[in-house]
Amino acid sequence: MQRQLQDQGGEARGAAATRHGLAAGDAGRPERADWTIDQGWERYTAEDHGVWKTLFERQTALLPGRACDAYVDGMRRLPIGADAIPDFRRLSDVLMQRTGWQVVAVPGLVPDEVFFDHLAHRRFPAGHFIRKPHELDYLEEPDVFHDVFGHVPMLMNPVIADYIQAYGEGGLRAQRLGYLPNLARVYWYTVEFGLLRQRDGLRLYGAGIASSYTESVFALDSASPNRLRFDLERVMRTHYRIDDFQETYFVLDDFDELLELARIDFAPLYARLQAGPEHGPGEVLATDTVVTRGDGSYHRARRADATPRGAST
Repeated sequence: MQRQLQDQGGEARGAAATRHGLAAGDAGRPERADWTIDQGWERYTAEDHGVWKTLFERQTALLPGRACDAYVDGMRRLPIGADAIPDFRRLSDVLMQRTGWQVVAVPGLVPDEVFFDHLAHRRFPAGHFIRKPHELDYLEEPDVFHDVFGHVPMLMNPVIADYIQAYGEGGLRAQRLGYLPNLARVYWYTVEFGLLRQRDGLRLYGAGIASSYTESVFALDSASPNRLRFDLERVMRTHYRIDDFQETYFVLDDFDELLELARIDFAPLYARLQAGPEHGPGEVLATDTVVTRGDGSYHRARRADATPRGAST
């Protein structure tokens, strides 16, 4: 999903978070109708590859014991290493054999319908640029590190591969019906910021966590956020943070739960969403299954810091 503003977690977030373009830049509409461009791997500089190496080594040192088994296995099977930005062609060769996916480069924000069409046809649109050395922990747009390091390993998992394709198909329907913001919350709380309960403990699988040094720690170790059992309608009614760490993470017990979303009829659910409450990102409901109830300390301190002098608190 498109994210534009930056938080302390090191990953781009955005005021246009319900948009689904995954690249940055202002190159205008590309010549191809599907908005794809050539990655231009040969044009990366030594500095570009050096930034990738710094980010890759820092994050891979942090993720053991934090990333889920599926992520670790996907990373191991892919041609991704520290020394160079991955070539989308080589990634696609391996993905195609495993799950039928490919990675395609896009130059800038893509319209929602273009994004959904790519996913529905098992094409993952990824930004081709890499952040600059002074932007290691601050970036206004998701770059190739977020898109490839964060997302692509999970596309090696057949269940996740099927789920994201189904999300693309569902996104086209939700857009026609006017419920895209609700469906976007499902993507946000799974593909971007989802947690999984394995036998050996909670693990991350969301790309927004996996590619962020500080959110990888916050999501699993901090006492501040809530960690709640995933429930589809609950998620679709829940706002998320686009300016900071998440106040709530939703936890799956098994990835097969995501495939159930491809089998249900969303029409009655969309009808129910017309009435009833919307929930704030930090709310815990009496009906929630709580994995970990957060103390809210991080966001409470952030709100206090933002209070103007002389204002009542």
